[in-house]
Amino acid sequence: MPCRRSPRLALVTLLALLTMLSLIAANYGALTLSFRTLWQQPFGDTAWHIWLNIRLPRVLLAVLIGCALAVAGTVMQGLFRNPLADPSLLGISSGGALLVALSIVLPLALPAMLALYGQMLAAFLGSLLVSALIYAISRGGHGSLSRLLLAGIAINALCMAAIGVLSYLSNDQQLRQFSLWMMGSLNQSQWPTLAVAASLILPACLLTLLQARRLNLLQLGDEEAHYLGVNVARVKLQLLLLSALLTGAAVAVSGVIGFIGLVVPHLMRLRLGGDHRWLLPASALGGACLLLVSDTLARTLVAPAEMPVGLMTSLLGGPYFLWLVIRQQERNRG
Repeated sequence: MPCRRSPRLALVTLLALLTMLSLIAANYGALTLSFRTLWQQPFGDTAWHIWLNIRLPRVLLAVLIGCALAVAGTVMQGLFRNPLADPSLLGISSGGALLVALSIVLPLALPAMLALYGQMLAAFLGSLLVSALIYAISRGGHGSLSRLLLAGIAINALCMAAIGVLSYLSNDQQLRQFSLWMMGSLNQSQWPTLAVAASLILPACLLTLLQARRLNLLQLGDEEAHYLGVNVARVKLQLLLLSALLTGAAVAVSGVIGFIGLVVPHLMRLRLGGDHRWLLPASALGGACLLLVSDTLARTLVAPAEMPVGLMTSLLGGPYFLWLVIRQQERNRG
């Protein structure tokens, strides 16, 4: 699988871009800060409190969630061998959000840290159930694109209908939580939240990277991969579990944020080719950059108010998705 551009140079460029964007995002908001201002202020001053306890955890959480969604999208596209596969588009994010919504309406008496793990477990189970259903439908339809998209639309509709029923049964506070969840938001970012999310997302990303070579072999087809020594059923199950875990953890922390898992892997594939040894880390860095830019714009464009970051990613990703669908149709006609 030859790379169209130097993969090492691309990764270094993306890492440098992410570092620059992180520094910019940490300084911009309703109150603009600068490193000169922080240097001139005593440690523990209000400016330092804003930078360390509000801006920095939010920046790191955006990087973490962006990585998770992009890696999950890359795995989905590789697993289904379909460039339009995406956790939010196929209803996987909605499945996770449905069980999180259920956990909000019917909460368990758990300590704060365990409660967040409980939401992540609920989101993981919802994402896993939908992933398994989509995978079964994809196999039954022999990879049919229209069948896959229609199944995703139907599952999204069912999950949203169920969430609507739960919203109707909820009180005002729970209803507000639902609204923020479905539009995607990072405004609840705190160090404990970041620590819990990182304890699940970082190991899952690492395990996914270790499966890159096997994911490459799966692109040759199940029979060819089997002859090359891949336990196809086990590898697919592992990838499905990892993708569901990444999506579930992201949904539990930030709600439903669409198009990261669709746009970023496709762009990286156009630039670097289909070798997942480079595609997975490049997509992780690209997803972190895109969500970081989207979140920074969401909290600065209408400051002091804040736009849900899910709306911003949809505004950026929606036109690209339409172009992708039209391009796919033109290829099929040709």
